[in-house]
Amino acid sequence: MNTSEFLRKTVCVVALVSTAMVPCVFMACSTVPLTGRSQLSLISSAQMLSMSEAAYGDFLKSSKPSADAQASTMVKRVGSRIQGAVERHFKENQLEESLAGYQWEFNLVESADANAWCMPGGKVVIFTGILPLTKNEAGLAAVMGHEIAHAIAEHGRERMSQSMLAQLGMVAIDAALEEKPDETREMLMGAFGIGVQLGVLLPFSRLHESEADELGLTFMAIAGYNPQEAVSFWQRMAAKPGGQATPEFFSTHPSDETRIRQLHALMPAAMKHYKPAKSP
Repeated sequence: MNTSEFLRKTVCVVALVSTAMVPCVFMACSTVPLTGRSQLSLISSAQMLSMSEAAYGDFLKSSKPSADAQASTMVKRVGSRIQGAVERHFKENQLEESLAGYQWEFNLVESADANAWCMPGGKVVIFTGILPLTKNEAGLAAVMGHEIAHAIAEHGRERMSQSMLAQLGMVAIDAALEEKPDETREMLMGAFGIGVQLGVLLPFSRLHESEADELGLTFMAIAGYNPQEAVSFWQRMAAKPGGQATPEFFSTHPSDETRIRQLHALMPAAMKHYKPAKSP
C-alpha cells in the first residue's frame, strides 16, 4: 500500500472511530471503480439505487420535458453510446458488478440554467440551457461523461454518508432512512449537487471534480468522442457572456483555469482510449 492510499484509508477509519463504532470500519469503506480510491460508504448501493429512482421520478414529474425532439433524441443517443462504452469497459476490467441494478435514463428538461446531473443507476438529466455551450455531440458527451462519472464513482453516496455521519451519527442512520423520508430525500438531492430549487447546484469537492474529470474523459473517449472537446467546452464555459469567473455548472471546484490545465494533463491517457466512431 502506498502512502497516499494509506492516508485515504486512515481518513475512513478516523471518521468511523469518532462514532465509537469501530467494528463497522471495514464495512463502511468502499473502493471507487477504476481509480481505486477508498471512500466512506455508510449506505448500501441498493439503498442508493432505490432512493435515487424515487427522487428522479419525482423530479421528472415536476419538470417540463423539452419540446425539441431533435435535441432530446441527441441526448438519448449520446447517453446510450456512453452507457454501452462504460458497460463494455467495466466488463473488460472485471468490474461489471459495480453496475448491478443500473437502469439508465437520459432526459432533456426545459430550463435556462446551464446545468446537468446524474444519480445512481445512470439517471441523467440535461437542462436545455447548457446545449448552446456544448455546441455539438462531443461537447455534450463531455458533460454527460463527467456527470456519469460522478454517479459511477459514487460521489453522492460518499457525500451523503459524510453528511449523515456528521448530522446523525452512525447509530441513527438506518432509522433516519426509514423514519425521515423527506429529510433523507433532501439530503440525497444535496449529495448529488442538486439544491432545493431547480437549477441550483451545490459544489462537489475538488477531489470529486478531478476524479470525475479523469473518468469522464475516459468514458467519452471509449464511446468514440474526442476527449479534447472537453477542453473546448470548458473554455466556452469560462467565456460565458454575463457569467461569473466560476460558472454555476459544476459549481466552484476547481476554477476554470485549474480545470482546463488538469484536463490537458489528463489528455494523453484519455487519448489512448479514443477511436473515432464509424459513421453509420
